[in-house]
Amino acid sequence: MLRFFLLFLIIQAVLFTAELTPPGQQYVVQPFTGGLASVSALLIGLTGRDISSSGVLIHDLQTGFGVEIAAGCNGVEAMILLLAVMLAFPAPWRYRVAGITAGMLAIQGLNLLRIISLFYLGMRYPRAFDWAHLYLWQALIMLDVVVVFLLWIRALPRSGGEHALAAI
Repeated sequence: MLRFFLLFLIIQAVLFTAELTPPGQQYVVQPFTGGLASVSALLIGLTGRDISSSGVLIHDLQTGFGVEIAAGCNGVEAMILLLAVMLAFPAPWRYRVAGITAGMLAIQGLNLLRIISLFYLGMRYPRAFDWAHLYLWQALIMLDVVVVFLLWIRALPRSGGEHALAAI
């Protein structure tokens, strides 16, 4: 258990440090966030809204309402936590790769739903936006990480009649 916990902390520290460096921001985080804004704008546009996106901004051309996908709102931190816990956990590599891939898709799928719902909430009910943004969705994204991890652990093969969790 101690090995798992220390490895988790080390991987997490390395990934969060890399994320915060200027090259990490410039070449990974900002392009990723811009892509997330573009996909969100595309999906919002499918509902009939006249939407534009530029970098990390999404703007409704009819109402003038807009949102910025800022640091902490792009799901990167949640993906780092999932990546760190799955890399630290003693499991076969093919299961790690599958879990990380499925988990990141789950996190970003929920994050797209989050961005789109917050966009509409902010446009129609601005007083509710901050509460949903700061409390509801932050908790749901982190809960998503926990649920994905627990489902992944449950799907791991048992070795010697014991579950992989017992190996920690």
